[in-house]
Amino acid sequence: MAQGFQTDPGVAGVWDWPVVAASLSLVAGAIFLSRWLGLGVERSLIWASLRAAVQLLAVGALLAFILRSTLPDLWAWAWVAVMIGVASFVMVRRMPSAPGVWVPATTAVGLSTGAGLAVVFGFGAIPYDPISVVVFAGITIGNAMPHGVLAAKQVIAQARDRPGTIEALLAMGFDRGGIVRFLAPESARMALIPQIERTKVVGLIALPGAMTGLLLAGVDPVDAVVVQLLVMYLVLGAAAITVIVMVLAVTRSTITSRLQVADWVRPGG
Repeated sequence: MAQGFQTDPGVAGVWDWPVVAASLSLVAGAIFLSRWLGLGVERSLIWASLRAAVQLLAVGALLAFILRSTLPDLWAWAWVAVMIGVASFVMVRRMPSAPGVWVPATTAVGLSTGAGLAVVFGFGAIPYDPISVVVFAGITIGNAMPHGVLAAKQVIAQARDRPGTIEALLAMGFDRGGIVRFLAPESARMALIPQIERTKVVGLIALPGAMTGLLLAGVDPVDAVVVQLLVMYLVLGAAAITVIVMVLAVTRSTITSRLQVADWVRPGG
């Protein structure tokens, strides 16, 4: 696999703008049905489609710039740093109830990304090049971010549902570590269930994206499977690391330094 993949040269000519336009027919059908049935989701469908096109075209332009640049490695790692920053910003915005999560969010995303890239390139699973750095970092960050948000929301929901229980535990002599051990396990399990279930059924219900793309590009099926396994394990590990960091950080924030329930945990806090 380190020697690179051989693709079918005839495949490149298949993809063209008319094909992309034709693929929008399904979206157009969904918009028509939404309008006809009064579901009210047509604006969201149109906005999502336009936004995806703009963002992907911008990504394509940036990747072309990196390939032509005299400092491709520098630009690639700068792009990774920007992605980590944006992901952390989005995570913080989506869980305003929990204060002081900027550092844990950045740490969670950065740690999972760094660990994933170290495994991929450190063991020579994929040949190192700037584009591969951006691609695998994007895969890691894109999957780590929603799991981090879900983990934090699970802790917030648990803490706000049981402030009396937490106070009772504190009265019994529990410290922050004890509260973490009380709240963290269930929150971590609930946050990881979606990714664990996807990993369990990969290849049984649907062929995942990376493998499908490689097969369509003419890559040998065995090589495509190996790359997909690499991606799935990378995603699962990144999700788990992010969930653990976020659960620990947010759970600790439910208790103040004076071993009292934080104000944000209480109703209306």
